[in-house]
Amino acid sequence: MSRPTTIKEALSRWSTENEGKDPTQAKDIQLQFQWPPVEKMDGTLSTLVECEKLSLSSNMIDKVIGLSGMKNLRVLSLARNYIKSLNGIESVGETLEELWVSYNLIDKLKGVESLKRLKVLYIGNNSIREWGEFNKLQAVTTLEDLLFAGNPLVESIDEAAYVREVQKRLPTLRKLDGENMLTEED
Repeated sequence: MSRPTTIKEALSRWSTENEGKDPTQAKDIQLQFQWPPVEKMDGTLSTLVECEKLSLSSNMIDKVIGLSGMKNLRVLSLARNYIKSLNGIESVGETLEELWVSYNLIDKLKGVESLKRLKVLYIGNNSIREWGEFNKLQAVTTLEDLLFAGNPLVESIDEAAYVREVQKRLPTLRKLDGENMLTEED
């Protein structure tokens, strides 16, 4: 197999596909479905200071790194990769509002507590097995929309009990797995 695409090569390709636009000035950068796939995030990403939305979905990335210079990042899509943990996400904790990491290998939620503005978390179809891990989401007081279906934790409990447990643990959640949550005001 050929060697993986680097972030630098993916950004060069992006620039060519976008009439020579400078990626360091772009607000929305789509680097999903690279061929050969991107295997590693790196410091090149920190040059994307204006970027508000970054997609690296459907690659072969296993670690979240290189985001420290992305001071305007609001939406990050890393779905369909090989990511095992959210370590490294802390560097965008002050700005990130949406994190899409479904279809990965995530089993621990360490780092999620640093996401001070997170409203949307799509983390379905990962490897989270324990309520103890789920409880780390309680630190994200801004969370409104959670996609969690497809994790072993959900598969091991009946749906009504699952919804009750989530409501108990995350009472301000408005949407769970695409369904509106009943709140006490409803």
